[in-house]
Order: sequence, then structure tokens, then C-alpha cells
Amino acid sequence: MGRSPPLHVVETLISDKNPLLKEVRRLASGGAPGEDRLVLAEGPHLLDEALRSKIEIHAVILAESAPEIPGTGSARVVRVLDGLFQKLASTESPQGVLALVRLPEWTPDDLLRSMPLVVVLDGVQDPGNAGAILRTAEAFGATGAVFLKGTVSPSNPKCLRASAGSAFRLPIVAEIPPGLTLYAADPRAALLVSQAKLGIPCAIVIGGEGSGVRPDLAARATGVKIPTVNVESLNAAVAAGILLYEARRQRQLS
Repeated sequence: MGRSPPLHVVETLISDKNPLLKEVRRLASGGAPGEDRLVLAEGPHLLDEALRSKIEIHAVILAESAPEIPGTGSARVVRVLDGLFQKLASTESPQGVLALVRLPEWTPDDLLRSMPLVVVLDGVQDPGNAGAILRTAEAFGATGAVFLKGTVSPSNPKCLRASAGSAFRLPIVAEIPPGLTLYAADPRAALLVSQAKLGIPCAIVIGGEGSGVRPDLAARATGVKIPTVNVESLNAAVAAGILLYEARRQRQLS
């Protein structure tokens, strides 16, 4: 198959007061999506992932010096001067492509398909960690993720970049669906990760980088320990990866 034709650039914007560019700046600074669920995807790779995920591309903003890119259907496409583009992006070295994309709307039932395996982020505030957890969750066959109150927003631009597109495909909600056995990463627990029964419908809870899992949630969950040498606790994304890998391993053996 040949490449899609380049996008047809229909506008050139020169004012930073343009409503589209003001919305891009708001999202780049960490602003929450509105009712339209639009988020900021930065860079050509994340735009490619949005296309691969078949989610709606609302608008594409190209720097003046950026090359043309393959077509994205009915998306609005604009070019802006390089200096203005630098003020729009949240990264220090922007790659000349920004896109406003519409996140899918998920419900808790979407996480309960097949044999549920859910990762719960409880107070994970680092967007890089949160995005990496989403990427790992998709890689190991999780059916969804829960971002509890106090956790960074999954729409945070850095979280989206770190997820490398997984945030576009993995169902994400704000509450833990009922009927799941809860396991919480806890370096003080007696139960080792290899002893936990992760082949059943379950949720793996990962606490915040400094505070861990909140007490009321920890009381509802079974603590699981990842055995380590000389180091008591692991980075949140690393801990999530180990637990999700073990869950995947047990499910493949069953």
C-alpha cells in the first residue's frame, strides 16, 4: 500500500491569541481536558500512535519548518511560525508536530472484559512513572487502569508521552470496579509476589512514590512484597512492571 497523501494545510496562524493555540497552551501547561476530552499529543510518534489507535484527530499544528505528514482525515491542520511553536510545546526540544486528539470514553465495565487484570494508581504523581505504568500494563495484557484521586491526570502531556500511545488504547477510569481481588505492592508484606494468586480477576495497587498505598485501601488489599537486596523499595513503575509480569506469567501457565 502507498503512503497516505500529505495533509492539506488550510490555515497559517500568526497570533498567539488564536483560540486553538490558547487551548494548546492550556493543555501543555497541565490543564484538564474539557467535556470534549481533547488532550495534547506532542511529537510525530505520538501522533502516529493516535492514528494507529484509531482515535479522533481534532487538529494538527505544524511548525513552519516541519515537513508535511501523512493525511489524518478531516483533522484541522495549521502551520505556525517556529518561534510561536516553541511557546506552544511543553517539551524543551519540540519536534515540530502537535495534535489535539480526543481520548476514548471508558466505563468500569470496559475493564472487566475477559479475565480482568487492572492496575490501580493510588497517588502516583510523577507523570513519567504513570505513563510508564500504562505502557507496561498494556504490554503485559492488563484490561485497564484506574487513576484514583491524588494521582496525576492520564491526560498530562508528559504522561501521554511516557505511555507511548498506551493511554489511547488502554481503558482508564477513576474508580476501582467491583468484584476484583486487590493486591497492593508493600515492601513490608509477608506474601511474596510469586506466592500471590494473580491468575484470578484482580487489581494490582501501586502507591505514590513517597506515601505508598493509602491506609484505607491497603486495609482492603492483600500486601505483596517484591524481594530485593539492600534496597527496601522500588520505583513505582518498576514495581508495577514486576507485578504485572508475574500476573502475565501465571495466566499463561494456567
